[in-house]
Amino acid sequence: MAASFRKFEIRHRNPDPKTSVLLVIDMQNYFASMAKPIIQPITTTIDLCRRASVPVIFTRHSHKSPADHGMLGEWWNGDLIIDGTPEAELMPEVGRRETETVVEKNTYSAFKGTGLEERLAEMGAEEVIVTGVMTNLCCETTAREAFVRGFRVFFSTDATATSAAELHEATLKNMAFGFAYLVDCKRLQQAFS
Repeated sequence: MAASFRKFEIRHRNPDPKTSVLLVIDMQNYFASMAKPIIQPITTTIDLCRRASVPVIFTRHSHKSPADHGMLGEWWNGDLIIDGTPEAELMPEVGRRETETVVEKNTYSAFKGTGLEERLAEMGAEEVIVTGVMTNLCCETTAREAFVRGFRVFFSTDATATSAAELHEATLKNMAFGFAYLVDCKRLQQAFS
């Protein structure tokens, strides 16, 4: 895929491991078909962050009842992830540790109604590194909301994925233009070594 987003990447910075938190967005069985191609970059990113003592927070999207479907129920015609089903579980390949937090959410944002902002503040976080699926929905919404809440955002180009290359590229362009510093595994390895 041609990296057409690069022309928008005019700002460069590396994350600070002392003030960063890694967000691993919705790496669940439901999204396995689009997530499997990024398992290696995701696990590499998680490993790099763990070795640099960067806390790792996972998110898990699911719905408990029709009462919490909101606009997603209408938009996706009720095809939602139901809590308690195998599809709602995190993919075992991501290797979440028992000590690592899982933020439960039921919309695109990892912030809305989850306590994530308060948790990040308690941790002294000033920066978030966004990885996971879907690039253009939950990852992008979470990155934008982190930015407007005053967090410096780093958005992974190789550890995010979605259903179409055009959607992935569009998000990377938007992130580079107005919300986030773009990073990949190689850049994180350099930053954390």
